[in-house]
Amino acid sequence: MHDFGRAPDDVSRETDAQRGVGAAVDFDGGERNVPQPRAGSGYGEGSQPTAGRVYGTPGADASATTPPVPRTEQAVSPAAPDPEQPSANSDEYVSRETPGRDEDDPPLAMEALRAVQILNPSGEIIMPRPDHPRVLCVANQKGGVGKTTTTVNLAVALALHGNRVLVVDLDPQGNASTGLNVPHHAGVPDVYDCLIDNTPLSDIAQPVEGIPNLFCVPATIDLAGAEIELVSVVARESRLARAIAAHPEKFDYVFIDCPPSLGLLTVNALCAAQEVLIPIQCEYYALEGLNQLINNINLVRQHLNPTLDVSTILLTMYDRRTRLADAVEQDVRNHFGGKVLQAVIPRNVRVSEAPSYGQSVMTYDPGSRGATSYFEAALEIALRGVDNGGAA
Repeated sequence: MHDFGRAPDDVSRETDAQRGVGAAVDFDGGERNVPQPRAGSGYGEGSQPTAGRVYGTPGADASATTPPVPRTEQAVSPAAPDPEQPSANSDEYVSRETPGRDEDDPPLAMEALRAVQILNPSGEIIMPRPDHPRVLCVANQKGGVGKTTTTVNLAVALALHGNRVLVVDLDPQGNASTGLNVPHHAGVPDVYDCLIDNTPLSDIAQPVEGIPNLFCVPATIDLAGAEIELVSVVARESRLARAIAAHPEKFDYVFIDCPPSLGLLTVNALCAAQEVLIPIQCEYYALEGLNQLINNINLVRQHLNPTLDVSTILLTMYDRRTRLADAVEQDVRNHFGGKVLQAVIPRNVRVSEAPSYGQSVMTYDPGSRGATSYFEAALEIALRGVDNGGAA
């Protein structure tokens, strides 16, 4: 309840709500022992964490996160009006809801610029463009290992540093579309139309707001039925490959976010890709089904796509406080060797919060450990591709 008996210098309930929102977001527990960005990765040391600052909200406008408050409750004046204070009808009156910057400024574009300044303050770090387009399939039949999160954040990191990137959301859940804030409700042209009706990919791809050079092919719930409908289609395994090859514009990177299964959608992604990026959660269950995924990749290589290669392994959800995470990391590095990125993605609450704002963690909180880790992973992927002639 609002206390109408407070002193004349009371602040409004809306101001209290703003202070409450800031306190709720400024929580980064459980990360005290998470691995820091690895030395020698080229990451600029000038960046500092943003201390829980929530980027991407429309300006500094609290009205986007708090319900509107009646004007009578926004500010409580004393019983006798103060002649020194301007009235609400005077020209000097400024609403508490007035944003601090020009409303015409695109907020996501401003946050993208801020992300580059924080992640690469000196501007010396360059993510080189590959000699030819690199098509990466982000696959793992186990759910919850970070496929979509990895796809979104690597794509944004590369796009912010001069690469032209296309994200193909091949998961019927449409989480990659959500993370990039691309409309994917029923009725929106999506990848289903491309696979079933041969709609050109250029008619479906949408630019991502605020991120230059980044485009997304969304997925709607219609894609859930594509597995069954593709069974009777001629050349069903290569539908996506032909659509990507027919796109009039050439991209530096094409990331295909796969569903957590090994059905026809994933097979289409494996046939369209040159490289496979496998995110592996640092837990035992994540290793248990890895052999089946590798076997399926080998079958696709033998019969459908001889150029396919497991080029990149990324360890996600790493928690140094547990011995299990260290054991899983050592097992993966011993088995896959140099294919495992040196960058490791820690457990980070900012990474989990970002999709609820329709953003990647790169723009939501570029100073967080999750953002810096994905920045390092993207840089490592870019450098590997150049060192190895365009294929990591």
